[in-house]
Amino acid sequence: MSYYITTPIFYVNAQPHLGHAYTTVVADTISRFKRLLGEEVRFQTGTDEHGDKIVQAATDAEVSVKEYVDNISSMFRAAWPPLAIAPDHFIRTTDPEHMATVQAILQKVYDKGDIYFADYTGLYCKGCEQFLTEKDLVDGKCPDHLTEPDKITEQNYFFKMSKYQDWLIDHINNNPEFITPERYRNEVLSFLKEPLEDLCISRPTSRLTWGIPLPFDERFVTYVWFDALINYLTGIDYPNGPDFARNWAAAEHVIAKDILKPHAIYWPTMLRALDLAPYQKLHVHGYWNINDTKMSKSLGNVVRPTELAEAYGADTVRYFLLREMSFGLDSGFSIESLIARRNSDLANDLGNLFSRSLTMVKNFSNSQVPAPGPAGDQDRELAEACLTMLADYDKQMTGFAFSRGLEAVWKVISLANKYIVTNAPWELAKDPAQAERLHTVLFHLLETLRLITLTLHPIMPETAAKMTEALGVTAAPNLRTDGKWGLSIPGTEINAGAPLFPRLDKQPKNDAPQPKKAETKKQQKNKVEAKNEAEDGLITYDTFQKLDLRVAKIVAAEKVPKSDRLLKLSVLAPEERIIVAGIAEHFQPEEVIGRLVIIVANLKPVKLMGILSHGMVMAAKEGDKLVLSTVSDGVQPGSKVS
Repeated sequence: MSYYITTPIFYVNAQPHLGHAYTTVVADTISRFKRLLGEEVRFQTGTDEHGDKIVQAATDAEVSVKEYVDNISSMFRAAWPPLAIAPDHFIRTTDPEHMATVQAILQKVYDKGDIYFADYTGLYCKGCEQFLTEKDLVDGKCPDHLTEPDKITEQNYFFKMSKYQDWLIDHINNNPEFITPERYRNEVLSFLKEPLEDLCISRPTSRLTWGIPLPFDERFVTYVWFDALINYLTGIDYPNGPDFARNWAAAEHVIAKDILKPHAIYWPTMLRALDLAPYQKLHVHGYWNINDTKMSKSLGNVVRPTELAEAYGADTVRYFLLREMSFGLDSGFSIESLIARRNSDLANDLGNLFSRSLTMVKNFSNSQVPAPGPAGDQDRELAEACLTMLADYDKQMTGFAFSRGLEAVWKVISLANKYIVTNAPWELAKDPAQAERLHTVLFHLLETLRLITLTLHPIMPETAAKMTEALGVTAAPNLRTDGKWGLSIPGTEINAGAPLFPRLDKQPKNDAPQPKKAETKKQQKNKVEAKNEAEDGLITYDTFQKLDLRVAKIVAAEKVPKSDRLLKLSVLAPEERIIVAGIAEHFQPEEVIGRLVIIVANLKPVKLMGILSHGMVMAAKEGDKLVLSTVSDGVQPGSKVS
């Protein structure tokens, strides 16, 4: 089965930004997902390099137009590998093959009688590079560029787009998934309630020479949209390429909502004029906003994807983009939210599950997949949850609901972390009579990780590759054949490696000591009270209120080098902090991860073995036994203890 997925070809009047990256990550992810299903995939992206704005940008940069487009196009090509984006083809509209295809299509549509020459007076927006009607304007201005269009009278060539309006309406109504999500389908149908005007497809060389000449009149170059949209055909060798018919029959486009009209109206009618079937689906996504404002070069709030990948890693960026945005809606971006996702979802949830599970297999099963014994209720619950996850993941990814697909995966990650706490393999390991039960628990954890890894190949390919290697899986991943419970082979070597996602510690903005302020009368009174309390061994209610006791979730734990007593704990309360606790003689690191404990949150930070500790974990001691003060699972980290 074939699948052909494209991004728009990005306009080279500016460098790549986060919006371009999101579109391309989506297309790359869906191409990897289709390959995971065993399908043959063609994934194409590229650059759009003709038009007025390109000439203006080159003029502003004081370079030739050719030099300018070569430079920006190379930036787009270079932007994708750092994000683990791997297109099968990168097309440019200045490629000779594309220019020849555009001219051949123009000639075919002209010979059919669907292109005509006429005088025209219209309102031309340089920013849009197209004529606008009065109803397009808001207060006499282009709504996108907030400028008054120029009134131009000139002769041009026109495509009979209006001829195909009724056909297009019928096609959209008869194919509900032709434009998704539904809100954009409704938007197009609403627009089509008004009569379509024919599309001006030329620009006279008297005012623009940087374009593809019309084959039937070299006094004109091709309108940039008529040129650009044809790239989807050029890239699969229209009309006579050996794989053209098979690829085009499975074509789907991914775009942002600002270019809905050309893709949902111009392009299908052009294809109809060529006697070609329309593409299968048009997937439309929203904008990324910075501080509630759409990214804009003029506002200086553009986020560069390569810089994000360099700072946080490709898989962190990919996960954040796909998890944070509900496809079709706008979403907000901030570095703080990206770091929060990294530390919470990737380091705390996925990373800890993977690390602690493989560490226990190393310690308790000689780094091999153990043979399981009979499954109990909790084991069956975990196995059934994994199979439910795979079905939901498949459904959501197919529907471009990436965030929901990841939600399904993270439900199982959460369940697996609770499964560890409930079954406590470290306790089972202490009792030789529990060896079979221990092996059953470890086997179920490894099977869960194998299936989780399977789902991550399209989203976080580098992480999935590391996990696959660590789990000893050698076959190429396939969701259809591998998405079954019980395929892990006992005796397979497991290779626990470095942490998948080392935590990103938030550094204080200013480490300089603050000047001491003069004590208030209340502070002086408190000092006296504290002194008196220390002398008689009692404290007042007011003094107790000064203690900030909070519920904290331990999300990571490790032994402190050169210390037998200390564990370094990462806790959420609800902000993240490091606490060094003297509990290593009583607890292994994997035993405490996931527990909800009580901490003193407002102690003055102190360095222990070179690590700055921000608080104290409460515990009770009886003889040689130490018990952590814990609370039930229903309490949220950060809740105040009173």
